[in-house]
Amino acid sequence: MSYLRKSIFSTIPRIINQINHSSVAPSKQFHRPLVSSFSRFYSNENAASINIDLSNEESKRQLFNRLIYRSKQRGFLELDLTLGRWVEENINSMDENGVKCLVHVLDAENPDLWKWLTGQDQPPEAMSENPVFIALHERVMNNLDSHSSPETRATPGQPWVRGWDDFKKGRDGPIVGNQ
Repeated sequence: MSYLRKSIFSTIPRIINQINHSSVAPSKQFHRPLVSSFSRFYSNENAASINIDLSNEESKRQLFNRLIYRSKQRGFLELDLTLGRWVEENINSMDENGVKCLVHVLDAENPDLWKWLTGQDQPPEAMSENPVFIALHERVMNNLDSHSSPETRATPGQPWVRGWDDFKKGRDGPIVGNQ
């Protein structure tokens, strides 16, 4: 507690002194863009413009850990499991171009990416030519083919929602409520 108190009391006079002796307006002096170690991976820029350094083992390890974390913690359970497992299995064999392609896939929005991977929607051309997306798509489709029947899947372009009366089409259903 004393350390916190000491740091606060030593910092506040320094800030006030800088404001009083500065020719720049105080609001401009304290404005800093938010920059973190992850900001370069959350950009909407083209994945080819990302500078990735794989020469140093430590930077390579940090980069791979960030990408694994990012692929496992998306907040969309199906993608967390699918992407996380695939990235863990394949990231160590990727070169710089593969990592850039992975970053491009990870930049996609969750609902769109899931629809593209499961074949519900057509992916954009840039995504459908991405080798990482192609490998992920093949894996997801192979899993769907081996673990589910085609009748349970949505046709391309249709939402993947099944109701309680898919077969009856509303006949003999309740007039009100969900009984």
